[in-house]
Parts: sequence; structure tokens; C-alpha cells
Amino acid sequence: MITPLAVRGTRERVRLSPLLRLLILTQLAFNIGFFAVLPFLAEHLGGAVGMAGWMVGFVLGLRTFSQQGLFVVGGALADRYGVRPVVLAGCVLRIAGFGWLGYAERASAVIGAVLLIGFAAALFSPAVESEVARQAVAWEESGGGSRTRVLALFTVAGQAGAFVGPLLGALLLSVDFRAVCLAGAGVFVLVLAGHARLLPQHIPGRVRVQVRGGIGPLLRNRRFLALCCAYGAYLLAYNQLYLALPAEVERAAGSQAPLAWLFALSSLLVVTAQLPVTRWVGERLTLRRSMAAGLALIAAGFGVVALALPSGGTGAAGLVPAAGFVVLLTLGQMLVAPAARAWVPDLAEEGRLGLYTGALSSVSGLIVLVGSAGTGTLLDSGLPAAVPWAVLAVVPAGAVLLLPRRGWGDRGRG
Repeated sequence: MITPLAVRGTRERVRLSPLLRLLILTQLAFNIGFFAVLPFLAEHLGGAVGMAGWMVGFVLGLRTFSQQGLFVVGGALADRYGVRPVVLAGCVLRIAGFGWLGYAERASAVIGAVLLIGFAAALFSPAVESEVARQAVAWEESGGGSRTRVLALFTVAGQAGAFVGPLLGALLLSVDFRAVCLAGAGVFVLVLAGHARLLPQHIPGRVRVQVRGGIGPLLRNRRFLALCCAYGAYLLAYNQLYLALPAEVERAAGSQAPLAWLFALSSLLVVTAQLPVTRWVGERLTLRRSMAAGLALIAAGFGVVALALPSGGTGAAGLVPAAGFVVLLTLGQMLVAPAARAWVPDLAEEGRLGLYTGALSSVSGLIVLVGSAGTGTLLDSGLPAAVPWAVLAVVPAGAVLLLPRRGWGDRGRG
């Protein structure tokens, strides 16, 4: 079985604090429970529930909005009340949401359940992510090693959960969708029980602050907002796995069947290569340079497809550029995601790491929402197929110019 601490991660597992190990395993469990359900939701809504296609898209969009859009709320609540109550509340809401979804038969009930599921993540995810970042900084300052190595373990844990979750869901789907939802709820019951027992009431060094008074300084923090914009450009590019890539695979192969293999390739790369890549990069590059290199790789991935499209290749050979895009995009993700999370603590106001961690997701999520609409229009514009890919290559390349130029991330090695 894949674990978040597999693949040359043994030394990190031994040296990390019990709290960090708990939080990293939490990310694994979160994603197993979530991805056991999510991949099968659209088919369930369109088939068993009988929703029209536009309604299915609307419901899925609501889930994304109630999650990513409200991360900033969950982060602020974690700063005010601490990690433990926010995580436990999020787990309770996720259990209720999955249970409700399993029995929901009307559109109104489905919408209510989906909103509850999304808001649950908006509570526990920024709380966990901000505390992992804070603990990673403390681990680095104690001489344990680069903070990006801890955050890379966190990324691997999430990817491993995203890999195992659909396998569990597919196995249970042979029973019915309700069994899938109840299994997802069961995972969060275990997470809730484990955290109620193991997560400390008060984490040393964490200072609670009032919810009010944090947004103003955040909006005036130009360096942080620049990081959000650069990270949003990365997420917009990454989102093309679900928008531009399926269209290219359909063109080259005549169907979208190869998509599953390309997604599996991406997951396998992260699980097997994230830790060695992070270790190598951490010894050589600052956070800013790591993000710049990652964005450049992503731009190159789009460029590979743009350059290959004029030849009009099809079949197995025609899929090679798409596979190259997936590899370069995933390698870029390995550099960008841990570095961005590691940079936030140096830009956040004292005591408001949760707020800033949540804002990173919310602001970048808004960029993806707006940018995806433009990308969809571009793909349907009737222009030569290479043009949208060339335009998309400019997005991550241009984001390099947005990266903050001063501070810890550009002084020392990441």
C-alpha cells in the first residue's frame, strides 16, 4: 500500500514530531475519504438523480465555491479558536454531508449535502495546512532540514490519498453509490476519533487572535498578493488537466480513454519523485527560484503540445506530446506547490497564518474560476488548435514576473 512516507521518506518519518506525523497522515485520510466519492458524483447526479447536464455542472461548481472560496473563513477561524475545534467541526460536517448525499434523491437535498461537504473542507483544510506550514518552519529552525521537505511529504500524502480513494470508491460502487458515500463518511469518523484523542487542545507557540483586523493588512500586503497571483496562474495551468488535455486526447486518440493512464502517470510521478526532487532542489534553489523553475517547466509543457499540433499526429504517436505535457506539468507542480506553501509563513502577519493560508487558496481559486471561463472560450474559438496551447504557455511564464523579489524566499536556500 502506498503511504505518504514511502519512497525514501523513512528518515523524515523518524525525525518529524508526532504532531507533524499526525497532520501528514491526516491529509492522506482526508483525500482517501474525499476521492472515494468525488470521481463518481457527476455520474450519480446525471443517472440516478436524473439531473440535466447544466445542473450537474452547477452542483459541482457549488462544491468548489463552498470549499475553495471559503478557505479564508476556515483559516481565520483556526487563528481565532485553534486547530483542534475547527478540524473536529469540519470532520463532523463532512460525515453529515456524505451521509446526507448518500440518501439525497432531490436536487435541493443534493445541493444542501454538497454545500455541507465543501464547507467542511473549508474548515479543516486551511487549519491543517497552516499548522503543517508553521510546524515545518519550526522543524527547519531546529536544524531538522528544509521546510519544503516537510511540505513535500504533505503533498505526497495528499496525492497518495487521491490515488487510493478512487480505487476504494470503484470497489464499493459495485454495491451502490450510497455505500460509497457511507464509506467516505466512515473514513472521516475514524479521522474524527483519532483527532479527538491525539490532536492537542493547545499547540505550543500558536497564539490565538481576533477574527477582526486581519483582512486590511492582508489586502495591503503586496508581496503576499503577488504570491497569490503567481500561485493562481499555476493552478489555472494545472486545471488544464481537466479542460485542455481531454480535448487534445480526444483529438489524438479519438476517445478520452487514455486520460485515465495520463492521470495515473501524474499521480505515480508525485508519489515516487516528489521527495527526491524536493531534496535536490532544496539544496540548490531559493523558494523564489524553485517556483520560477516550476512555472517555466509548466510553460514548456504547454509549448511542447503547441509545437507538435501543426503536424496533426494521431494514435499512440499523437499522444506523446500530451504525455510530455503531463510529465512537465507534474514536475512543475513538484517545485511550485511546496515552495508556495513554505513561503506563506514569511509573508503572513504574526498569529494569522491560518488566514493567509486560506487566502492563498481563495484568491488563487478565484483566479482559476475567472481564467477557466476565458480558457473555455479560447478552446471553443475556432482558432488553430496550437493557438490556445501557445496562449496558455504564456500564463505560467508570465507568472514568474509576479513572484515577490525580496525576503527570505530569495535570500536563502529553500
